Amino acid sequence: MGYRILETDDIPAYLRERGHWDDLGDIAVREVSDGNMNRVFLASSPDGSRSLAVKQALPWVRVAGPSWPMNPDRADAEARAYEQIAKVAPDEIPAIHGYDGENYALVMEDMSDLEVLRTLLNEGASYGPHTSARVGELVARLSFATSDFGMPSAERKALIAASVSPELCKITEDVVLSEPYIEHEHNHWHEGVDDLAAAFRADATLRTEVAELRHLFMTGAQALLHGDLHTGSIMVGEREGAQVVRVFDPEFSFVGPIGFDIGLYWANALVSEERARALGGLTDHADQLRLSWEAFETEFRRLWPTRVDTFFDDAYLDRFLRNVWTESLGYAGTEIIRRIIGFAHLTDLTTLPDQVPASRRALLLGRELIVRRAELSSPSAVRDLVASLV
Repeated sequence: MGYRILETDDIPAYLRERGHWDDLGDIAVREVSDGNMNRVFLASSPDGSRSLAVKQALPWVRVAGPSWPMNPDRADAEARAYEQIAKVAPDEIPAIHGYDGENYALVMEDMSDLEVLRTLLNEGASYGPHTSARVGELVARLSFATSDFGMPSAERKALIAASVSPELCKITEDVVLSEPYIEHEHNHWHEGVDDLAAAFRADATLRTEVAELRHLFMTGAQALLHGDLHTGSIMVGEREGAQVVRVFDPEFSFVGPIGFDIGLYWANALVSEERARALGGLTDHADQLRLSWEAFETEFRRLWPTRVDTFFDDAYLDRFLRNVWTESLGYAGTEIIRRIIGFAHLTDLTTLPDQVPASRRALLLGRELIVRRAELSSPSAVRDLVASLV
């Protein structure tokens, strides 16, 4: 039959055709698309006792329409990522009920009882005691299991080959790791940061450091990444009295440098901290970098004795983790900068009554994380840096 773009009215028959809905009762469907890239539908029985989500990749960027074409096979990368994460952290992703490669559509758990973490933070909520630790543990488990430490060489090479994603990697290379430092039509910013945007474009030191991070992103095939790990791709809530954390939307997944995933999460946490500071309600925002790193490092060290290549000793592990820490800081800086003077800004800042002071602090922090990443040796050093900003 070939690829077809699903509409709301198509979903009931589609679910039955695919064997996901075996009764003949009514199915209520509503579109809940919210991200930049795809369409999402929620299907439920009239009494609410049963529900599923259907996510389809379109042949263009959803928020731009056909003027920005995009191969829908990015859904293949998302399905592969879920398959790998499910092996090591099944409770931190939505349950996947099936993938339709012909129509680039995933059928998955309905998470509408949960909230997007960024939405909650913007409304003044805290992270809670476990969110960042769960994220750190997930990244550690996925990155260890799909690295040369946790996966036999032949399997690793097959994973790398299957996970090549040139179109989406090129978006990241450009939007995050290039465009904010040059004149480009994608870039835009609040006039209150005009001077910093111009200064960053003229900053030879900054551009050289970003070039190094860009090259590492292009060549550092360490482990399978989520690829777009931020507070908008995490849902949280409670079920049966227990906290639930679900990481979703890994369509930018590919094999790359581990620090990229951690850095994206840190960038969003640090920007959410600036929002909270601007509104006078820091709560637990300032602790998320430390909590996520401690959980990542602890879990990675716990897994280390199971490595498949024992040539790598404990002394090398210490060096490896130091490098991941340093690279994570650099990628956090690039993500902060692109979210303010590049493409796809953060509502954490844009919805503030006055976004300029927090945006300026965040931009200055982003630059320092990039150019001083080698000397910022611990979470406490980063905290000192944040405190020093004016």
